[in-house]
Amino acid sequence: MGSPVVLGIESSCDETGAGLVREGRLLGHVVASSMDEHARYGGVVPEIAARAHVHALTPVVRRALDEAGLRMSDVGAVAVTTGPGLSGALQVGLAGAKSLAYALDVPLYGVHHLAGHVAADTLEHGPLPDPCMVLVVSGGHTSLLLVRDLARDPIVHLSDTLDDAAGECFDKVARVFGLPYPGGPAIDRAARDGDPAAVPFPRPLTAPRDAAHTHSFPSSFSSSFSFSGLKTAAARWAEGHAGRPLPVADGAASLQEAVADVLTRKAVAACREHGVRTLVVVGGVAANSRVRALAEERCRAAGIALRVPPPRLCTDNGAMIAAVGDLLVRAGADPAPLNMSIDPSAPLETASLHPVGAAFGRAA
Repeated sequence: MGSPVVLGIESSCDETGAGLVREGRLLGHVVASSMDEHARYGGVVPEIAARAHVHALTPVVRRALDEAGLRMSDVGAVAVTTGPGLSGALQVGLAGAKSLAYALDVPLYGVHHLAGHVAADTLEHGPLPDPCMVLVVSGGHTSLLLVRDLARDPIVHLSDTLDDAAGECFDKVARVFGLPYPGGPAIDRAARDGDPAAVPFPRPLTAPRDAAHTHSFPSSFSSSFSFSGLKTAAARWAEGHAGRPLPVADGAASLQEAVADVLTRKAVAACREHGVRTLVVVGGVAANSRVRALAEERCRAAGIALRVPPPRLCTDNGAMIAAVGDLLVRAGADPAPLNMSIDPSAPLETASLHPVGAAFGRAA
């Protein structure tokens, strides 16, 4: 009879996503974003996001089913993001997922949001090689992960950001440059007309002395990421143009080049250190044109296979959560109890995330 159709629900931030996956194949997915409602505040407002999820969840699930040519009764399992993310936003998605799983009498699976980003690539390129190096780069996360069997094995966390993630850096600098929110796409657009060598922005944590920041990565520089100093350098550069026109295109191109340089340099170094022949780049910033181009260039030179999902699967979506659920179902993983809660600050240890009361209490 084969594996069931898995419905995935994502609501960790400002996108409400629903996706349907069966045996590794994406059947349909729909995303509704409340980004426009947050734009005037320069960032996501948690209460607005939660209210938007309440209004969008049912229509998004229905539209995803219509796109796939399925009925609700065809769903055989439900997967939902239970962390990390905004508490109120996660609660809306979990409440909807529990209701559907209970009404349909099907298993429910809690999924770690970052594992969803990793699994998104499987919907485009098939099963992940064992092992593979994964660079997760998004608004709130920049991490290097050593991944084997995503559904069965622990995820080895090699490094993370010490302060601002790459996406946060883009958002904050875009505001200083007078560009709209979200900053990542705005920086990318502005950079097309700029000179990436115009401004000598720093490359944080790439000097040999920075290796002291980590003991798990015996390289000539730290595997950790830090974009707060780069953000500050960009702000100081903009302040230096007070009373004069700001060459935004050059600033955007130079900032984007610095971020892409750091990300790809560290990712390729990690592949070499651990003898891994495949690099997978995922998350919202993986949609950045310069990050994609420089990763391709450096991986080709190093003899490393590169996998990057299409832009539509890089940003938050329900398909990636359904992909994890599908892997968990096929691996025979235990479903979650119906008293499962959320964990807004969940550490990335495994793809499944089934916190109950104690975990939520810790996160709160």
